[in-house]
Amino acid sequence: MTNNTCKVRFLSCGDSAVTVEFSKEMSEETNRKIRFLAAKIESDRIKGVLESVPTFCSMTVYFDPLVISRKKLEKRILKIINSYKESSVGKRRVFLIPVCYEGEYAPDMESVCDLTGLPKEEIVKIHTSTDYLIYMLGFLPGFPYLGGMDKRIEAPRLKSPRTVIPEGAVGIGGKQTGIYPLASPGGWRLIGRTPVRVYDPERAEPIVYKAGDYIRFYSINETEFEKIATSAPSVIEVREEG
Repeated sequence: MTNNTCKVRFLSCGDSAVTVEFSKEMSEETNRKIRFLAAKIESDRIKGVLESVPTFCSMTVYFDPLVISRKKLEKRILKIINSYKESSVGKRRVFLIPVCYEGEYAPDMESVCDLTGLPKEEIVKIHTSTDYLIYMLGFLPGFPYLGGMDKRIEAPRLKSPRTVIPEGAVGIGGKQTGIYPLASPGGWRLIGRTPVRVYDPERAEPIVYKAGDYIRFYSINETEFEKIATSAPSVIEVREEG
């Protein structure tokens, strides 16, 4: 089903889930609408809705068909979407993440330089000059899929993924950049590492950011990395802007 007013499509996912497709391409505007819908579904506590799962361009809503029909649910969702206004989103949160782009913390920096034709200093300057929108979290607890990376530093994933990538590694995978919150296998090219713990199960909020927030990287040296890692790895600075 396609709605001409809000330009969304409802895609069937069996008898107890429906996907709301906003677009075929990821964009900040699409993401704002998805976040608005997710927040309203949660706050409205629609009877029969079990869970909502946002992605880059859509959201899947799981429901109990014995409590609410798909037809009624779609009408509720359309009503929410049609109430969306740009001002509904409010201020944005920007998380400041320190990154060391030097030595052992940046094992793939040289290959990214070769692939892009840019010197290391320029790659660091470009990588730290953008506020990256967190489109979604996934793969690992606290792994942010970030949008808005400059095309000049795009680099393909490794042909052979590493079996272990250290916690805090910052990498580039195609058109995206991100942070590995835990040690894990992975194929992104590593250009730096952060000493802060973006995922800490001992913290009151294990994952401090969420989809719709922003991340801004800033460069630190190896001495600063060690100082933060030993003194305050769970402290992450955040600012409200807009």
